Amino acid sequence: MTVVQAEERNMYDQHFLSAVLRDKHGITIVRKTMAEVDQEGEILPDGTLSVNGQAVAVIYFRAGYTPVDYPSESEWRARLLMEQSSAVKCPSISYHLVGTKKIQQELAKPGVLERFLENKDDIAKMRECFAGLWSLDDSDIVKKAIERPELFVMKPQREGGGNNIYGDAVRDTLIKLQKTGSQEDAAYILMQRIFPNISAAVLMRNGGCHKDHAISELGIFGTYLRNKDRVVMNNQSGYLMRTKISSFDEGGVAAGFAVIDSVYLT
Repeated sequence: MTVVQAEERNMYDQHFLSAVLRDKHGITIVRKTMAEVDQEGEILPDGTLSVNGQAVAVIYFRAGYTPVDYPSESEWRARLLMEQSSAVKCPSISYHLVGTKKIQQELAKPGVLERFLENKDDIAKMRECFAGLWSLDDSDIVKKAIERPELFVMKPQREGGGNNIYGDAVRDTLIKLQKTGSQEDAAYILMQRIFPNISAAVLMRNGGCHKDHAISELGIFGTYLRNKDRVVMNNQSGYLMRTKISSFDEGGVAAGFAVIDSVYLT
């Protein structure tokens, strides 16, 4: 079962995946919104999730990553129902939460990586890749960010492009949060702004191409499957390269800021 938004923009790659699974592996896929899962779903005595009378073995979430996907209690009930079932979740709620910026910030704290890795060389290599990440509880770093906002990015616990805060807006937002004294600052982290190498590129969008100065971001896909505490599979399985014009702050492809690219090694 693919869990989708009521007005899905990215349906074509989803249908392509469904076609491959059907044609190559004989797997049937149903598409349901979370509201439909709430209306049609139930957990059978053996833990199986049944939706509209069909048993569901795997749940693939293409919705549920943004607050607007939970407009009512119906969607929250559906998420809880799916999590409580024995169906394989992609991702499970725990794995979903691991991807939040707050967890990245916690992993960057001294001594935390040592809980998960034993090899000191591996730990050192990982730390070399980390940008600075701080909680807004750190008054010294907040003061620095107000003084030099161009060196920082404010990030909320959100997926996709269009949500980060840059430049003078960092200073304005931090000052506003200080004045209100609310707990809203817990929704953000501060990250050291990265200034990558710039290269010339030709970008294609909406059937047209143009040359510009661009920067690229490399992401590595992983295949991970576990049954409770037993890891069944944990492999590297490809990459995604996104390229954007260097003057853009945001970098999401679906959000319209970047294009899909590929690696050319020399």
